[in-house]
Amino acid sequence: MPSPALQKYLTHLYNTQGASTNIWLDEEGRARGRYFNSTLTSAFQAIRSGQDRRVIGYEGYARSYAANDQGLNIWKLLDHAANDNESVELDRLCRILHAINFYRQPESQGVDLYLTVHTRLLAAVEGNHGMAFRRILDILELPHQHIVLQLPQITPSQRWVLNHVADNYRRNGFRIGINASDAHQALELLDRVRPDVIKLDANHPTATEAHRSLLEQATKAGSRVVFKRLENQEKLASVQDNHAGSDYFLQGFLLDLPAASLAVKKTENTGIAETAT
Repeated sequence: MPSPALQKYLTHLYNTQGASTNIWLDEEGRARGRYFNSTLTSAFQAIRSGQDRRVIGYEGYARSYAANDQGLNIWKLLDHAANDNESVELDRLCRILHAINFYRQPESQGVDLYLTVHTRLLAAVEGNHGMAFRRILDILELPHQHIVLQLPQITPSQRWVLNHVADNYRRNGFRIGINASDAHQALELLDRVRPDVIKLDANHPTATEAHRSLLEQATKAGSRVVFKRLENQEKLASVQDNHAGSDYFLQGFLLDLPAASLAVKKTENTGIAETAT
């Protein structure tokens, strides 16, 4: 069940349907938001253990509203048309929508919510990164310690920004995820940023000494390594064969399509169980 504060807020949203507001509930109880002239909502993709396929978290994506969960990527549609201040506003709206749509579902209990911090937000936000979002979570009595804020890939000139943002988010009680271009960069960021999660593209080669070293060092540091964009059986077999016996995690269309519901359904490709626990 949602927290009492979140339940009260959901009731308020339901009772204000049709009013002039940026967030409201549809007939299925799903939170929608308004940005410019677009209606957006949340879709979630599971992140699974590489050992037993157990769901350990979900990544939230902002989508234009569609009844079949196949809405368009709202950032690709709107971000380039928005200035920095408008991008900050869009990011905050998306985070609130994801938190509401995630924690209103019973399957959210005991698993993590992964939210992306977009590149333009690194330098656009002044002051204390994460403070405004943490305040909203506290009001709604939602567990910030189960939220992983994913920082984007960076250029060498952005290193100081990445460290500053990561430290601010961490001081506000959030866990930190990073996206690395390859295992070598991931090892450098593991030592410098000390992330809770490291994401690598599954399409990159995996049978390298750097990858084995990364998994070993990440395990010692208590960090998770997630192989993302897993889209075919060949890539899955490669990750499994090269990292057997190691702790690693998987995410991609082969295993799960982004959807509004957290309830996991059995599919032909995965053979996964029908529950998220």
